[in-house]
Amino acid sequence: MEPLFLTPYFRPKIWGGRKLKDIFNYDIPEGKVGEAWIISGYKDDASTVTEGPLKGKSLREVYLEHPELFGNPKAKEFPLLVKFLDANDNLSVQVHPDDDYARKVENDSGKTESWYVMQADPGAYIIYGHHAKTREELADMIHNGEWDKLLRKVPVKAGDFFYVPAGTIHALTKGCLVIETQQSSDVTYRLYDYDRVDKKTGKKRELHTQKSIDVTTVPHVDPKLDVKTDTDQDAEIKTLVEPPVSPHFYLWQIDLDDTWKTGLKNHPYLLVSVIKGEGKLEADGKSYDLKMGTNLIVPNEMKNFTFTGKMRIVMSAPGEK
Repeated sequence: MEPLFLTPYFRPKIWGGRKLKDIFNYDIPEGKVGEAWIISGYKDDASTVTEGPLKGKSLREVYLEHPELFGNPKAKEFPLLVKFLDANDNLSVQVHPDDDYARKVENDSGKTESWYVMQADPGAYIIYGHHAKTREELADMIHNGEWDKLLRKVPVKAGDFFYVPAGTIHALTKGCLVIETQQSSDVTYRLYDYDRVDKKTGKKRELHTQKSIDVTTVPHVDPKLDVKTDTDQDAEIKTLVEPPVSPHFYLWQIDLDDTWKTGLKNHPYLLVSVIKGEGKLEADGKSYDLKMGTNLIVPNEMKNFTFTGKMRIVMSAPGEK
C-alpha cells in the first residue's frame, strides 16, 4: 500500500550541464550530466527504490518480482521511461524507429517520446520535423549536408509541450530543461552532430545515416493534439496527450492549489514527478512529503489517495500498447 519513491539514474553527456544539481539538488556525478532517468526500469539503467520494504531494489526488479503492484501487466518489461534533460549545449539531431523496425533490427522497443518544457532560455528553440517532401529529397539533403534547409526549428518557452512520435526528426538545443516521457527504449539513430569531436576519444560520434533515412516519416506532419483542461476540487488537470493519438502513454500536467482527492480510476498505476512547489501525498493513513524533484509510482494496490499543497505535477500512465 506504499508508494514507490525512486532515486534517479544519472547519465553524463557532452551536451549536459549542472542544472540537475542546481535546481533539484540531486547528488549528480562530477562533470557534464545531461540526463536523470527519474522513473526507469530499463535494463541496467533503472532507478532505485529509496524507502519502504523494497528499498534498494531497482524498479526493473520490482516490476519483475511484484507484478501485482502494477496490476499484473502483460508487458514483460516496465513500459515507460521518464527523464529530466538538461541541454547545456545542442543535442545531436536524432530520429527513433517504431516498434516494428526496432524489434526487427535492434531487438528492442521503438521509441515514441514527449517533451514538457520546464525552463527555456530567451531565444531557445528545438528541432522538430523537417522540410523534405519525399524520401529521395530527404536523402539528398542529408548526403549534401543541407541541414539549414532540411531541419525545422521551433521556438520554445516554459510550459510548451511537444509529442514526438517515432519517425520524427528532433533535437533539444542549448538552454532547454525538459521532462521527457517516453517508451522504455534507448534506440536512437543519430543523424547529425554538428561535426563535434568527443574529447575523450578524439573522434566524431557515430552517425546512423541510412537507418535514420529508413525510419523518418516523410513528409513531416505535426500530431493533432487535443489538449484538454479540467478542474477537479483544487486541482487544474491538463491532459497533454492520450490514446489514440498516443498509444503508449497518457500524460497530464496537474497544478494543485490545495487538496485533490483522487484515485487510480481506469489506470493500473501512475508515474508521478513533482516539477514545482511542494506538498504531501496521503494514503492509507500515512503521509509522505513531496518536493520539487520527487519521483514516485502509485502502485495498483493504492486505489485512493490525496495530494495536498501547492505543486505542479507531471503524471503519466501506460497506454493501450
